[in-house]
Amino acid sequence: MEHTHFNMKLIQNEKWIIGMETIGVFMRIFSFGMLAMMGKGTPLLTMWVINTVDAVLLTYCAWERDNKPYMMLNTFWLIVGAVGIYNSL
Repeated sequence: MEHTHFNMKLIQNEKWIIGMETIGVFMRIFSFGMLAMMGKGTPLLTMWVINTVDAVLLTYCAWERDNKPYMMLNTFWLIVGAVGIYNSL
């Protein structure tokens, strides 16, 4: 039985996906770098909001590329971020 792949890409240009992915990676580095450098003084709500937004970007990029393991990992971070935001309020 032949499997046909239904292409539902919203963004056809790979350069845009790479750009979004790069922004998401820098956001993640920034948020966890802030946590590492500031320790107990970290504004946790800010860190979790940045982490959650980058998880949305990276999950979307993984979806565009049909990268299921990366999509699952970033969906996990999206859930962790939502819980972190809730606990920081």
